[in-house]
Amino acid sequence: MNTKELIEHAIALPVEERALVVDSLLRSLNPPQSDIDAQWTAEAKHRLAELRSEKVEAVAGEAVFERVWDRFKR
Repeated sequence: MNTKELIEHAIALPVEERALVVDSLLRSLNPPQSDIDAQWTAEAKHRLAELRSEKVEAVAGEAVFERVWDRFKR
């Protein structure tokens, strides 16, 4: 089976099985690293706690991207 045939077969799978195939392929390219994953989890929990305690103010994603695009336009 060549790559084109493999892709055609994969596309024909039910959505849940396609998601599993995609997840498996992505993990093979970028295997999980538990120490890094743990650090990101801790950071996410810290940021969520800051938002909930109102120590920081949330910024809408659209506003963030607008600022980024404005910087590139200069």
